[in-house]
Amino acid sequence: MIRMSGTLSFCFSLLMVSFAGTLICTAQANQQSRPNIVYVMADDLGIGDVNCHGGDRCQIDTPGFDRLAKEGMLFSDAHSAASVCVPARVAIMTGRYPWRFTPPRPDGPWGFLNPRLKTDQFTLGRMLQSAGYHTGYVGKWHLGTLMPTLDGKNQGPDNVDYSKPLTIGPQQYGFDESFVLPGSLDMFPYAFVRNNVWQGSVTAQKGWSAFNRVGPAAEDFEDVKVLDTFSTEAEQFLSRQANAAKTEKPFFLYVALTAPHTPTSPSSKFEGQSKLGIYGDFVMETDDCLNRVLAALDKHGLAENTLVIASSDHGPALYAGRKREATANQLRELEKDGHYSSGIYRGYKFSIYEGGLRVPFVARWPGVVQAGSRCDQLVAQQDMMRTFAEISGAKLSDGQAPDSISFLPLLKSETRSQSESGATRETMILQSTERFAVRVGDWKLAVCPGVGCRGRFGNTPASPLAWTAAREAFGRKATRADLTAAPFVQLFDLSKDPGESNNLAAMYPGQIRKMIDILDRQIRDGRSTAGPPLANDGEVDYLRGVPGFVLAE
Repeated sequence: MIRMSGTLSFCFSLLMVSFAGTLICTAQANQQSRPNIVYVMADDLGIGDVNCHGGDRCQIDTPGFDRLAKEGMLFSDAHSAASVCVPARVAIMTGRYPWRFTPPRPDGPWGFLNPRLKTDQFTLGRMLQSAGYHTGYVGKWHLGTLMPTLDGKNQGPDNVDYSKPLTIGPQQYGFDESFVLPGSLDMFPYAFVRNNVWQGSVTAQKGWSAFNRVGPAAEDFEDVKVLDTFSTEAEQFLSRQANAAKTEKPFFLYVALTAPHTPTSPSSKFEGQSKLGIYGDFVMETDDCLNRVLAALDKHGLAENTLVIASSDHGPALYAGRKREATANQLRELEKDGHYSSGIYRGYKFSIYEGGLRVPFVARWPGVVQAGSRCDQLVAQQDMMRTFAEISGAKLSDGQAPDSISFLPLLKSETRSQSESGATRETMILQSTERFAVRVGDWKLAVCPGVGCRGRFGNTPASPLAWTAAREAFGRKATRADLTAAPFVQLFDLSKDPGESNNLAAMYPGQIRKMIDILDRQIRDGRSTAGPPLANDGEVDYLRGVPGFVLAE
């Protein structure tokens, strides 16, 4: 046994104390160096509905979004994976294209959707939990739930047992705390669920003006109070985290608002505040929810170490506007008054055009993101998964987030040059309600004629008419190979034609072939990032659903 002198022993003790102190300080520094993360996502908010993106074509005051752009970075080429709610949210939550998943069977209507994801699915919440984050979700869920029923059959409007908690809800996907509405604000059941437990007495029947969908509701549930309720819940979450031993662990808060998605239901505080009527009022209240989150971060001293991102799930709904009832072409009435919800872009929610897929996207991270900066590189909302993984130190396996690319280099870059920053997203697959599109650099290929949806609310040219016109132009029935060339596809150079008005498909067949090859490969490989091939959940056919009168037998 080695014995130390008293002096040597004392010195050794001091050294160990100093070493231990260094370890503790280093651990605390590492903990504090990881920012809190807050993601605020509006519902059906167009890129032109916010001033910082829309400029002179926006006639609505949006100080929340504008503040974030002034204090952080505006992304001009950010996209949702889909131009409709559920698939867009699936991509964000998983870092995987939504068309790789197979929808559940059986399924329920509206807010009674069955779970879109298996409970062992690796999600944004579960990833950040694994990195030591406390995770919270407030707002519209719309990823499906499993509800106990009175008769043991699949959930629906007449058989849910509201006295029992959800069997599957946000808690099963990696969220420590949650306060949600199962679906959209115009989709029953109209009742909140806190940590999988129904709130209030769900014994009423209610409906709202947009589509007048009457169904189960909590007795005290009111559409005009939902945004205030969600904002209050977000504020209380931030207050709790500020008081939790002063950043004992970082947190992630996902705030999924229900507006300005119909029903267009501004509260009394905001009704009449906009010159554009209730649509403008509702957008202003939506923006105020973001403002309240920012104010809460300031109040609790959390702003300096918090990354805040604000966006929308996809483009604006053409059936929303000054009227409370959902009717076609309402947003075009606002365009007559100088407000363009889709900005300079063509199309709206449901469509394959940029107006349905390009979203407002701003990010603030003091000390990292340069204030007042702008990024013109292509990013996708599902890229938040790998970005947050890199920021948090979370480890991803080869099979996780297979369609997500970190844009952290862009957040840190002063030049915003893709080559200099190291950002690598060069391609993206996009989805309307019916068809696919492919981005490769500034090129965009819509694998369809027309708008890629039925056109029920005014999106034009509607699919049935577009397919008819393409068939007539082609002069005969088409083979599968014919369907990936003019006149059945649309090719645009977005650098010169952001409004997608000039179809170049007939001029560049070679470019189309390259883009179809990329689409085929990314479907076949089960991923769009580097790594071993993966399996899609089911068969993926981007030409499925082509009208029979177009195809040769």
